[in-house]
Amino acid sequence: MPPSARERLLLTGAGRNTEAFRGTDWALLAAIALIWGASFLLIEVALTAFAPGIIVWGRILFGAVTLACVPRARKTKIASQDYGRVVMLGLVWMAIPLTLFPIAQQWVDSSVPGMINGGMPLMTALWAGMLTSRLPGRIQMVGLIVGFVGILAIFLPEIPAGVGHGTPYRAVGVGLSIGAIFCYGLAANLAVPLQQRYGSPAVLLRAQGVALVAVTPYGVWSLHSSTFAWPAMSAVAILGVLGTGLAFVMMANLVGSVGGPRGSTAIYFVPVVAITLGVVILGETVHPLAMFGTLLTLVGAWLTSRRERFASPATLTLSDP
Repeated sequence: MPPSARERLLLTGAGRNTEAFRGTDWALLAAIALIWGASFLLIEVALTAFAPGIIVWGRILFGAVTLACVPRARKTKIASQDYGRVVMLGLVWMAIPLTLFPIAQQWVDSSVPGMINGGMPLMTALWAGMLTSRLPGRIQMVGLIVGFVGILAIFLPEIPAGVGHGTPYRAVGVGLSIGAIFCYGLAANLAVPLQQRYGSPAVLLRAQGVALVAVTPYGVWSLHSSTFAWPAMSAVAILGVLGTGLAFVMMANLVGSVGGPRGSTAIYFVPVVAITLGVVILGETVHPLAMFGTLLTLVGAWLTSRRERFASPATLTLSDP
């Protein structure tokens, strides 16, 4: 029986490499962690002058302009049957989560969504299981769990000092951050077959075009509550060129290579970067429990990067047995 329209839309696939991570995979992982680890600090700077709608609109615009400078991104054709998946990717990987994070950071400090963002690999594995009716290998599952425990250990000491200064919107900020990584988990799976078929720049340029259209009304509405400042503008430009342009391409390349659940372990290193930036730039102190959690995230990422022990079909949908 041919797959339904919904099943064609929610299509994922296995990575090309089921062996242990190669040097290029680790390089992509490290670069993604560095760029996205700094993004929450940049959002905090941007919020000093811009409302959330301006931040998300600006970073997507800068990201799209960056990708448009790549000839391959402009010239590669996307088949009509894949338009729906590109649109969905633009919404769940960019428009929705990139909007939720700056809204959340109005009520929580930058470290909090950075810590919560570390739960993305488990969300990715959850979505992969639902889309393919198959769980990750045993070693990968252990790695995901160990890494998530590490994220909790990092996150818990930050709650008293880092969240919302006692405002009643604390739960809202945390909930929005969780909603964002729920979207990221789905997107990491949807990106795999598209990246393998067309390459990252072409797919992401079109997805960012969709996201830009989707967030424009919110951006226009946010103009009345924003002012202009060069530090905020610079932060948005860096977020766009590096965080929304370059890092998304690298992430798509990584999940296309090693699969969504394993590729998303790059996010386990985001809290590590956030902690380091806090200590070096802001003079913050690190709780011993957070140090232990950092060690667990590194162990979890290494376990998840090991060779997968099951055969992976090339492409799977919800209708597969």
